[in-house]
Amino acid sequence: MAGRIHVVRHAESVHNTDHDFSRLDPELTALGRQQADDFRRIFPSSDEVGLIVTSPLRRTIETTLLAFADVLDKRYFEVGSGKGVDGGAQLVLDPGLQERSSLPCDTGSDQVVLEKIFPNLDFSGLHAGWQLKGGLYAPDAVDDRASSVRRSLADRLVALQDRNRRDVAVVTHGVFMKHLSGDPEIDLPKAGWRSYTIKRNEGGSVVLAPIAEKNSEVA
Repeated sequence: MAGRIHVVRHAESVHNTDHDFSRLDPELTALGRQQADDFRRIFPSSDEVGLIVTSPLRRTIETTLLAFADVLDKRYFEVGSGKGVDGGAQLVLDPGLQERSSLPCDTGSDQVVLEKIFPNLDFSGLHAGWQLKGGLYAPDAVDDRASSVRRSLADRLVALQDRNRRDVAVVTHGVFMKHLSGDPEIDLPKAGWRSYTIKRNEGGSVVLAPIAEKNSEVA
């Protein structure tokens, strides 16, 4: 069976509750951490995920490390933490998955800051200025960015096609998700997910085709 794309919305973040959108790159709330841990327990496709691609904002990284603690490779966690698995899934930080707006709450932290918060992750793939909301990351370029991400996801599925774990999990944001999925009405709950297959439309462009109509969410 061809691999699937599981699009995951990050868990509750501080700015989701205090509505302080001037807060730079906010972290998860206590409830958000619980939501991500609940995801870990109920997500039905963990055994199929061979790659996790994540927005480099704090709330998406934190969601990923909690939600996929039983899927990711051990190298992404502190030794002795009991998290991660030998030969587990690879984690890729993709700035293309960052949120659309240029508000501080949707703007990523400098690499040196992220390296201190998440010392076991590899941020070398983030190019200088990725968080400055210019070029492909500008708010008005979001559809071009989403198209680029879909093409990248199609390539990633091809790279996994001969492996036991062929699915890709994508951890991103509520607004960007609308552009990525091509569905302006999608509104997943915090730490909710929807699963897709990759297809091409009549013009040859890569699109995400939903597998199920109903949104999935944590209880």
